[in-house]
Amino acid sequence: MYCLTLSLFLSWSWLAAALPQVTEGRLTRWANFPSAHMGAMTVDIWLPDGLDPEARYPVIYMHDGQMLFDADQTWNGQAWEVDAVLGQAVNAGVLPPAVVVGIHNSGANRWGDYFPAAVWRALPKSFVEGMASGVETPVRYHAPAGMRADAYLKFIVEELMPAVRQAFPVDGASERTAIMGSSMGGLISLYALCEYPEVFGRAACLSTHWIGMTPMDNNPIPDAFVSYLKDNLPPAGGNRIYFDHGTETLDVHYGVWQVKVDEVMRSKGYREADWVTRVFEGTDHSEAAWSARLLVPLTFLLKE
Repeated sequence: MYCLTLSLFLSWSWLAAALPQVTEGRLTRWANFPSAHMGAMTVDIWLPDGLDPEARYPVIYMHDGQMLFDADQTWNGQAWEVDAVLGQAVNAGVLPPAVVVGIHNSGANRWGDYFPAAVWRALPKSFVEGMASGVETPVRYHAPAGMRADAYLKFIVEELMPAVRQAFPVDGASERTAIMGSSMGGLISLYALCEYPEVFGRAACLSTHWIGMTPMDNNPIPDAFVSYLKDNLPPAGGNRIYFDHGTETLDVHYGVWQVKVDEVMRSKGYREADWVTRVFEGTDHSEAAWSARLLVPLTFLLKE
C-alpha cells in the first residue's frame, strides 16, 4: 500500500503557493508528504546549480525546514540562509555539491517530536508524572500529540529517505548522509545518529538544548542525556559528530553540560578527525547566529 502511495505522490508536483525564495540553487517543495508514522509532512529539497543527474551527491537532512531558506517567510524574520551559505561555497569550490532536505517541524508538537524518546523513558517517574500533571512545565503543553521522536526518525528513514533517493541524485552511503539541527533539532540529530548509525554517518548539533526545556532547578534531563550517550554512542571511527554553542541568551545554559558530553566523547575514543566541539563567544540562540557560523559545521560534515 505504501509503495502505491509513494508512486502516486512522486508523480505529482506538490508545491505549496508560498515557496521560499532562494538566492542560489533551486528549491522543490513536497507538501503533505504522506507518512504512516507522522501524518502529512512538508519537506523542502534544495539543490545547488549544475548537478550531474548521473552522479550521486552527499545529502544533509535538516530539521525546522521552514526556518532554513527565506527570512521573509519565517516567524521571526530570520533564517539559516542555507541556500546562500552552501551555494556560494559550492560555486567557489570551497565545498563539494550537496543536496539539503529541509523537514518542516509539526508546529505545536515540535518538542515532543524532537525530544529523544529513549532519554524520556529513562527519566525519573516522579519527574515525568509531574510534567504530565502540570507540576512542572506540562507535557500536554509542549507535546500535545505525545512523545514521537522514534516515529519521527522512522518517518525519515523508512519513508522520506527512499523517496529522496528515488527523486534526486543523492548517495545512500552513511558516510555521505548527514543530519543537522539546532536547539531541540540538535538533540534529535544526535539521537538519529545514535539510533541509526548505519544510516546517518554524520551529525551536526548546533546550540544543543541539553536542558531539554526552559531552565529550572533540579532538572534531571541533562544527566539523562549524558547517561544515554554513555550507553548508546556509536564506537569512534565510523561516524562524525559536530557540536557547538554560543554564550548568550539560552545558549548560556549549555556550556557546563557540553563539557560533560565532551568527556563521554573522549572516553569513547572520539578524536579531532571524527568529533569537534566549538564555542562561539558572544553569540546567542537564533537563526541569525546559526547562519553566521553555518559554514563551519558544513565544512566538517562535507569534507572528505
